[in-house]
Amino acid sequence: MEIRKVVIPIAGYGTRMLPMSLTTPKAMLPIVDRPLLHQVVEEAVACGINQVIIVIGPRQQAPLDYFTRVPQLEAHLEERIRPLLKLREEVQFTYVLQEEYLGLGHAVALTRKAVGDEPFAVMLPDDVIVGHPPPMRRLLKVAQEQNASAIAVEKVPLHQISAYGIIRSSQIEDDLYQVSDLVEKPAAEKAPSDLAIIGRYVFTPRVFDALETISPGAGGELQLTDGLASLLKEQRVFAVRLRGSRFDAGTPIGLLKASIALALKRPEIGPELREWLQHELNQSGTNESDIAPRTTEN
Repeated sequence: MEIRKVVIPIAGYGTRMLPMSLTTPKAMLPIVDRPLLHQVVEEAVACGINQVIIVIGPRQQAPLDYFTRVPQLEAHLEERIRPLLKLREEVQFTYVLQEEYLGLGHAVALTRKAVGDEPFAVMLPDDVIVGHPPPMRRLLKVAQEQNASAIAVEKVPLHQISAYGIIRSSQIEDDLYQVSDLVEKPAAEKAPSDLAIIGRYVFTPRVFDALETISPGAGGELQLTDGLASLLKEQRVFAVRLRGSRFDAGTPIGLLKASIALALKRPEIGPELREWLQHELNQSGTNESDIAPRTTEN
């Protein structure tokens, strides 16, 4: 099955990023000089996806403005904004309004008309995942080979389990699992595993019917994890443990770590930043390895 479309939900209050998120949508917060939304769209394009459906909330004008052409400005600043111009040329953007913040499951359900009757991806911009090739590519490959839905997972420490959806599964390969159950934000002692669902998914269109069957769950919201549990009653779902480094950029410390990690990879600023960081670490008696991101290995 060919996956041409990705849903990127960005509506919400962004409470973990207050007070900045009072006026700036969380997805527009910067990683160096590019917003989180730009980062995730680039990742989708690198995986062969060229139709992007963005779920926005009321008063979220900035994401629309960002991907709207301004020829007069572009003529003067083409060199500075070349990465953005490239995305605008390669991607077809559609926007869906989520007027009430009723949960991630609700946000995805709203895109049914825009997606149509075809498989699609879902990517959450505040999960910044770094790897070459893009880890999302492996997830798409599994979904296509199995003709089924697939979700990304990562092993998490026990004290973090209650913040995630957790899967029960049987292992097929080193990085591949068949899912048998999912639980949203369980207590650590009741969790079926330490494999947590992270913000990359591929769904068959049947997920829309599954989402119609769910009721408000954890936090009083319509949880995507509950929709997946309903989907499991009729279709297989696979999980892929992704290689690479993941940053929860929905928190101030996560956003800062993601910015530093990606800035270090940029040839025009990386060397100077590395030198400055090393100087600061030496001054404080800290080793550079002490701030390294968490890396998931297969």
